[in-house]
Amino acid sequence: MAAAYDQYDYQSYWEGREYEHKCEVLVIKELLAKIPKIAKILDIGCGYGRLAPYYLHRAKKIVLTDPSSKNLKVAQHNIEELKDYKNKVFFRQSTLENLPKRIKTKQFDLVLLIRVMHHLENPEKSLITINKLLSDRGYLIIEFANKLHWKAVFKNIIHGNFTFPLEIFPTDIRSKKNIKKKTLPFKNYHPEIIKELLTNNKFEILEMRSVSNVRSPIIKKYLPLSVLMSIEEFFQKSLSFLQFGPSVFILAQKKGGIEN
Repeated sequence: MAAAYDQYDYQSYWEGREYEHKCEVLVIKELLAKIPKIAKILDIGCGYGRLAPYYLHRAKKIVLTDPSSKNLKVAQHNIEELKDYKNKVFFRQSTLENLPKRIKTKQFDLVLLIRVMHHLENPEKSLITINKLLSDRGYLIIEFANKLHWKAVFKNIIHGNFTFPLEIFPTDIRSKKNIKKKTLPFKNYHPEIIKELLTNNKFEILEMRSVSNVRSPIIKKYLPLSVLMSIEEFFQKSLSFLQFGPSVFILAQKKGGIEN
């Protein structure tokens, strides 16, 4: 993961994706509001710190991690410009799997794992690691690429694949060329699998949100951003039980008193 993102301009990826960014800011703010008290936050796979300004005010200590040294340098520069926060933010270059070797375990009240799950080879092993990093009754905000988003379901149904919603295995959406080149995996997950993994690894699911529900080039072209966000604000809650959007966010809590 480090090499791939060291060679990739992740900031440029977000140019023209203001709708998707604002959708994620919206859900982050609302899920954070449901957590009563946070002293320490760990953001795993923080990228260039895109979402950091929206949670920095909630904790006394924040650790931002990413496998990419390039991303972390940009994140550090961006945080340093936020003078009120720079002295309580720390940066660690690391993969998720190696984090327990780099930082003290069982110390974080909140872990964020956003736009990372689709790259993980072993999501269950990653959740075991996150469990070790969280304090008892700590919270996890996790995002994953949704296999059952409306466009995928519609496309499969019109092609006669009526059992698609029941196919629980993840879908790797890389091209055959990229699979052959062994680039980073990019997996869309069935929501039931993610919920099962969380439950099996000692997490209680508190809330789910369907995100970026009207992510369509055509819709984005003709509707103003303000209108898109009004629609999104309504749909994130109301369509969560359908897992309608291409991205799903889950707020989960680690069960207390459990040995890791």
